[in-house]
Amino acid sequence: MDFLPFEAILFPSDGRPPTLVQLMTSPMPPTHHAAYTTSPSRMPHPEMHMDYIAEGLGSRAWKYQLVEALDGMNRKFANPYIIFYPTISRDGMPFPINKSIRDIQGRAFKEEHAWRGNIVVAKYRENPFSSMVNASMSDFPILKNYFLTHGAPRQVRGAAFLLWTASLSTF
Repeated sequence: MDFLPFEAILFPSDGRPPTLVQLMTSPMPPTHHAAYTTSPSRMPHPEMHMDYIAEGLGSRAWKYQLVEALDGMNRKFANPYIIFYPTISRDGMPFPINKSIRDIQGRAFKEEHAWRGNIVVAKYRENPFSSMVNASMSDFPILKNYFLTHGAPRQVRGAAFLLWTASLSTF
């Protein structure tokens, strides 16, 4: 398989400091829209950096959130960010709260809005799946600002809540 790496930032759930990792991408099969795109789409593989994620599901075990601007900005980033987060664990239990992001949020942290599991953040130009670019630690202050003011997307919170309530019904 033709893997192509891009630098991304990993926010480990265990509280270690964020670090640069190689986000591998592989070619995606052409779709009926392929005639309208200038560059082929590539599938990122953030699951390679996500502990406890369900195996064998590929992109179905994670979701992503686009960050095109920070609150109060009048213009979008020239190179926006894409946040990859796990949604399906291998044992069906909720992912652990991401301590790195919890530490960033400080007193603003709310467990019901917590980011969970290892979070991988990449950058792109124009289209997140056809024009990824390398991130660097100089992107960290922008991402820190975003995580300080934004909790996890609703589906992450909802999935954890549904798993928790389902576990209550087994007693």
